[in-house]
Amino acid sequence: MTMEICNCIEPQWPADELLMKYQYISDFFIAIAYFSIPLELIYFVKKSAVFPYRWVLVQFGAFIVLCGATHLINLWTFTIHSRTVAIVMTTAKVLTAVVSCATALMLVHIIPDLLSVKTRELFLKNKAAELDREMGLIRTQEETGRHVRMLTHEIRSTLDRHTILKTTLVELGRTLALEECALWMPTRTGLELQLSYTLRQQNPVGYTVPIHLPVINQVFSSNRAVKISPNCPVARIRPLAGMYMPGEVVAVRVPLLHLSNFQINDWPELSTKRYALMVLILPSDSARQWHVHELELVEVVADQVAVALSHAAILEESMRARDLLMEQNVALDLARREAETAIRARNDFLAVMNHEMRTPMHAIIALSSLLQETELTPEQRLMVETILKSSNLLATLINDVLDLSRLEDGSLQLDIGTFNLHSVFKEVLNLIKPVASVKKLSITLNLAQDLPVHAVGDEKRLMQTMLNVVGNAVKFSKEGSISIIAFVAKSESLRDSRAPDFFPVPSDNHFYLRVQVKDSGSGINPQEIPKLFTKFSQSQSSATRNSGGSGLGLAICKRFVNLMEGHIWLESDGVAKGCTATFIVKLGIPERSNESKLPFTPKVPANHGQTNFPGLKVLVMDDNGVSRTVTKGLLEHLGCDVSTVSSSEECLHVVSHEHQVVFLDVCMPGIDGFELAVTIREKFAKRHEKPLIVALTGNTDKVTKENCMRVGINGVILKPISVDKMRSILSELLEHRVLYEAL
Repeated sequence: MTMEICNCIEPQWPADELLMKYQYISDFFIAIAYFSIPLELIYFVKKSAVFPYRWVLVQFGAFIVLCGATHLINLWTFTIHSRTVAIVMTTAKVLTAVVSCATALMLVHIIPDLLSVKTRELFLKNKAAELDREMGLIRTQEETGRHVRMLTHEIRSTLDRHTILKTTLVELGRTLALEECALWMPTRTGLELQLSYTLRQQNPVGYTVPIHLPVINQVFSSNRAVKISPNCPVARIRPLAGMYMPGEVVAVRVPLLHLSNFQINDWPELSTKRYALMVLILPSDSARQWHVHELELVEVVADQVAVALSHAAILEESMRARDLLMEQNVALDLARREAETAIRARNDFLAVMNHEMRTPMHAIIALSSLLQETELTPEQRLMVETILKSSNLLATLINDVLDLSRLEDGSLQLDIGTFNLHSVFKEVLNLIKPVASVKKLSITLNLAQDLPVHAVGDEKRLMQTMLNVVGNAVKFSKEGSISIIAFVAKSESLRDSRAPDFFPVPSDNHFYLRVQVKDSGSGINPQEIPKLFTKFSQSQSSATRNSGGSGLGLAICKRFVNLMEGHIWLESDGVAKGCTATFIVKLGIPERSNESKLPFTPKVPANHGQTNFPGLKVLVMDDNGVSRTVTKGLLEHLGCDVSTVSSSEECLHVVSHEHQVVFLDVCMPGIDGFELAVTIREKFAKRHEKPLIVALTGNTDKVTKENCMRVGINGVILKPISVDKMRSILSELLEHRVLYEAL
């Protein structure tokens, strides 16, 4: 029996059928992968709008499809190969299948990423293009700005209008390489534009065109640079010789701003502006055109020129105003100096005339008063009284003129002090009563219970005001009565519609005194009342004219009352119906501790005390012989033992301890009366040996009184002096050893 040998060992490699099976499967997957890759590439190409080489992808896809078809065909063309070849082919196909499938699967994930990369690339590319355009615009704007700054600097380096306009044309021509540039300015009538400035100066300046041309209206109605035809009238500013292709022309308006165009806290009113026209021409026979940035440059420069011209106009206006102001200041300064010179001359004249007039007035009044005390017939006494009355009126007029002069030039100041207010009213009443009794007028004085006894103010000016007001009441009343009422004005009654500038302010340190003087005299026409407070003005009624007067009293009263921060007014129902004069003045309230220390201020004249002074040794020094003789006569009439001298040397030689009173004229030319008074006082060491020194003066200035007080003079008396006044002076002086008459 034959036995078959069995090979039981498993083969190390797969059988041929298995290899073929693997190859078959590999070819299938390779074919699937190859076919999927072109589909993915086609999708990528469709989705990517920026891929530049699409034909390459198409070719590559065809190649892959063919490769895939080859493997697919291999599925039906398997042949028997050697085992080694089969293994190699199987390995290669397996690897190819793995790689192909991996590639196909990765493309599925990569293609969206690739598409997003392309989208970002496109976005960045577009952004880069935009940035390039913006950078170009910025560079253009910077270039334009640089040119504008250069032009602005050149334009504003001067404020001369002609230099500004000429510089503008030159700089624009250089910056923009212009063939011609011109400026048309409106004429004075505003109906035409006149060629005023050109760059090349090829056309005569002064040529005009109507301002209402359509092309001009077109430019004026726009705030932008406007392209215009090279053949329009404002563009024909070049010579016409030769054949050429004209360059492009633009025109822009230039606002002409003036001071009248500006409003407070507002911009200029554009509707009221006038415009100039700037024309710019590019070179001929060139293809160059106007660019946007060049037009913007022209527009900005036009605005800058408008601003520069407005500054120049304002400067010119301010310089004219400055010159006019300087001329006015020079004229005012000259007028001021002339006025000051005139015031000084007037004051010097009045001071001299005051002194020179008071000296003869002193003689007239003194001798008339002496004559009045002698035995006279009635006719002679009437004559003497007339002389005295006229002399006193003249002395009052001199005082009024001097007061008014000092009031007008501001040199008069109030002499503030504490005084007895009730005594002032009683003194006024004592002075007025003799005159009123002659005319058989009754005078009543009513002082309110709340009226302070003492007050702080200028006693002399208050008394002078009351004497003027009460004196007018007596002067213009032929019969009837006069009432004087004084009280403290209440705050509610201070304001008066007739005095809108009067603003009283009540306080604890002062009060307002209200004085009302009512008479039954001739009255005043109400229409004439406002005029009565002006100097040299009087009522036109016959009764007023017959009463005399200078027309200065109320004018001076008004100024005194104004100095005392008050108000004065008149009221009357008409002629022959009486009049009421009222004034309010501000007075201070003294401290209680000072009321007991009030200075002695005697009233002159006042007939009280001694009437004669027998044996009183008096020395009189006066360089004027008439005045010296008159003063000596007054003193001798009062019983004094009088010696007279005419010079300071003689006075020092004669004066002795026996002289009780020395009268000095302190205002003699060439003699310092104040130094003489000091020397006399130093001559006598013992107090009881020193004589009382009294200054006789015709000067009413405050300096004289202050100098007298400074050197220790006991009293100051103002000329002229009557017998009664001299009697009162000596009485008060011997009793109180001091007497300062208010100047």
